[in-house]
Amino acid sequence: MRISLLSLVYLAIGVVVALTNGYNSVAGLSEVLSLVVAVILWPLVLFGVDLHLPPIAT
Repeated sequence: MRISLLSLVYLAIGVVVALTNGYNSVAGLSEVLSLVVAVILWPLVLFGVDLHLPPIAT
């Protein structure tokens, strides 16, 4: 499997956007999933969409 440079740039921007918009807590499963979703859907984060998931009951 080969990852293109464009994909790497997209994910790098996603990490920066997610971490600067409050998706930096990895205390539980829902926070980790929120971070992953925010990295993938970072353009929505820039438009103000809240992608934080509710806490998952264990």
